[in-house]
Amino acid sequence: MYSLKVEGVFSSAHNLRGYKGKCEDLHGHNWRVEISIKSQDLDNIGMVLDFKYLKKKLNAVLEKMDHKYLNKLTFFKKVNPTSEKIAKYIYDQLKTQIPLLNSVTVWENSTSSATYEE
Repeated sequence: MYSLKVEGVFSSAHNLRGYKGKCEDLHGHNWRVEISIKSQDLDNIGMVLDFKYLKKKLNAVLEKMDHKYLNKLTFFKKVNPTSEKIAKYIYDQLKTQIPLLNSVTVWENSTSSATYEE
């Protein structure tokens, strides 16, 4: 089994509705996002997928979230923008474009992350 990973970054603000503590208030993060794909097979030149292709697809999704107040994005008006839900949102955005997608990990700081995989 082959596994590939690429990373991207975005900055945004959010607040967690219903949370009792500091995260209830508006605050921001410099998010780091890692996507992972898995495959048993390689193409005719020995690759699963081109890193450049993966980064392009990931960055297209992150660009829509960069320097935004996440709570105002359509999806997050109804869904609390937790790290877990952000990981799932990015996964759902990429799954149709990257069928080999295995997981999405969202880091809100250097010590805390959430991963979504099916």
